Amino acid sequence: MNAAAAVALRPRVVLPAATAGVGRAAVVALYDELALAPKPGLVSFADSGSHRDMDARTFMRSLFALRRAFPGFAVLGAQDMPFEWLEHEGILAEARMLQATGGINTHRGAIFTLGLLCACAGRLLAEGRTLDATSIRRTLLVTWGEALAQRAHRPRPSNGACAARRHGLRSAGVEAALGFPALFETAWPTLRDALARGMPEPAARLDTLFATMAVLDDTNLVHRGGIEALHDVQRAAAAYLAAGGSARPDALAHARSLHRAFVRRRLSPGGSADVLAAACWLQRVCAATSAGAWAGPRLAPAEPR
Repeated sequence: MNAAAAVALRPRVVLPAATAGVGRAAVVALYDELALAPKPGLVSFADSGSHRDMDARTFMRSLFALRRAFPGFAVLGAQDMPFEWLEHEGILAEARMLQATGGINTHRGAIFTLGLLCACAGRLLAEGRTLDATSIRRTLLVTWGEALAQRAHRPRPSNGACAARRHGLRSAGVEAALGFPALFETAWPTLRDALARGMPEPAARLDTLFATMAVLDDTNLVHRGGIEALHDVQRAAAAYLAAGGSARPDALAHARSLHRAFVRRRLSPGGSADVLAAACWLQRVCAATSAGAWAGPRLAPAEPR
């Protein structure tokens, strides 16, 4: 069955509060990322960073357009749908984003990453299991890992995929097939541990962004500035953290200086921003789990049309 036919046959469901909650958490996490500033080269409410075709208002229009997409991914996960359905849902979400932004790509990478994570959360909720980082990653690999690996090896025409092939980098598709190592092994531990130490959320998120920038093969950077740009950004991010990160008294000044340098070179670590948003999503769903927000009966099977 092709994706279009599958969507046409999708069972009707009443959207459960829990799947709606994990979807809302994705939209709020994207807002968390947008609101963070200074953020080297990236769009925030302060300025447009290295982007001439978008600003914070563009991002807000995109978030409004995506408000129902992420709960939809969670429902598909709860119904244990194959990856083909998730992929088609992502295509529909991208179309809504582009319509809202006038054709500007604000969140394509985030739709892919957060859509998969919401689907994993939906799967766990359907099984009556706890939402935590380990279970979410394991669910991703067990349920859709094989399909993601096959997808990662299909030639794709995107700028990021072309840059990854040219330089032997890990594309976003490969990251997903591996269970998002930059998220689960770097970004999430950095954010979790910083918050556990009592660091304010903005500072913890800034350290998380820099920790991700230091390790991620961010093909957005390669597309904009070549492989040298990626290496320069990774070194700058590692140096920021080695000097004390956001705990330093002059941390914001250092981050603003890097922001100006990135803007001069038109560099934008968009892939790292997507990983930061995913870490913020994990923070929210794990906190909700600890508070008992997802407690309740398992999701009832959907009735066919």
